Amino acid sequence: MRTTRDTLRRLERAAVASWPAPETADIDGWLWRYASGGSLRANSVAALAFTGSDPQRAIDDAARRYHARGAVARFTLTCVSEPADLDARLAARGYARGEEHVTMLKRIAASPGNSPNVACAQAYDSHWLAVYLAGLGPGRAAAAPAILARLPPRRMFFACRRGAAVIGCGLSVVDGELASVQCMATRSDARRQGCARAVLRAIEAWAAGEGATHLYLQAELGNVGAIALYRGGGFSLASRYHVRSERP
Repeated sequence: MRTTRDTLRRLERAAVASWPAPETADIDGWLWRYASGGSLRANSVAALAFTGSDPQRAIDDAARRYHARGAVARFTLTCVSEPADLDARLAARGYARGEEHVTMLKRIAASPGNSPNVACAQAYDSHWLAVYLAGLGPGRAAAAPAILARLPPRRMFFACRRGAAVIGCGLSVVDGELASVQCMATRSDARRQGCARAVLRAIEAWAAGEGATHLYLQAELGNVGAIALYRGGGFSLASRYHVRSERP
């Protein structure tokens, strides 16, 4: 898959759909998202299309909606955000630029292999949730169940087990030829023992069976360990993005 602008647009749209905020609104083609705290993705405007004529008014509209909920306004900025000068407009209004994130992409192998210690299910259980939430801050942990409850139907939860205990987890959502890698977490006492790689293999095998041709994921560029894991698993950089946040 060549990383053309059309490909990047499809990647970003798939990422938005794979982590649905409980509350959304259309603002001239932008998707305003709110999840009562936590996840940046679910609490920022996805600016992947703009059909209006006045971006400044649309920014004001988005900000008013966040202020009404006691939140600061945030926008996720990618290389395919619209209008093209949105990042500059937000910077001029004093919106602070957040940490750099990356979108990574991998072609699914013809024979992904298997992961006998990884179980998959359409719904998560309390053990999966406990491993996932353990690595999140209080805001993200509180908001996560409401987002998980709204996932698209073509999804699968993955649990890496050691005996009866869940020691690692992951999630994938299929959107056409694209399948996500999300909610990757490993219990602190089980890290660097191959659990994450096993979950990645299981996700790849499931996605191949669902007809997907590529895996994608999004991560903080500063998370050196995670980026190394994904590069070692065959993922390469597709694009970068960041969040602009209104100063309180």
